[in-house]
Amino acid sequence: MIKINLVREGRAVRGTGAAPVAAAAAVSAPGGGTNVNNIIVVVFTVLGLLAAAGYYFWYKRELSQRQEIVAQKAQEAQKLEAIIKEVEEYQRRKDSLQQRIDLINQLKQNQKGPVRIMDQISRDLPDLVWLDAMDISGGRIAINGRGLNPNAIALFIENVKRDPYFEEPAVGTVAQISSSPLVYSFDMNFAFTYAAKSAAPPAAAPATTTAAPAAQ
Repeated sequence: MIKINLVREGRAVRGTGAAPVAAAAAVSAPGGGTNVNNIIVVVFTVLGLLAAAGYYFWYKRELSQRQEIVAQKAQEAQKLEAIIKEVEEYQRRKDSLQQRIDLINQLKQNQKGPVRIMDQISRDLPDLVWLDAMDISGGRIAINGRGLNPNAIALFIENVKRDPYFEEPAVGTVAQISSSPLVYSFDMNFAFTYAAKSAAPPAAAPATTTAAPAAQ
């Protein structure tokens, strides 16, 4: 016959009732730590998303500002390009006009040259001498003329020699071509310049000697 002490078993059951509760508490404790970690992960994820969103909006604003600056610079470059084209066109017209002015001045100078030469030769030409032909080429003048006597021709040659616009003349031939009336032909050539030569210094006066008075 088996005897069971129910009082002791009941006490044992009551004594062991705290163990499951403690075990349950021990099991539930790790679960609470997992929830905290999940919350931390969520918080950092939200902060990361907020930071990414902030950086995105900042970058978008910076990009928009830079695009506006580039557009303004492009407009300024177009304006400057138009101004540069206008300046180049103005310079081209100025150069063309200057070339025309230089050409006109050169033509005027060329027209003045023969006129000045003819004026100087007419001043140097004495009476009894006249010209049959005159050729101007390469800065030299070639003259063919006639005179009624050699002295008049010699005077013309001397006048040309003293003229500040003419160089030393090279005389060719002086020959009689007619006896009734008496006529001589001559030819010569010399260089000329449009700028008058400096006048030659006057010749020094000859030294004079004082004779000693005769002895009484």
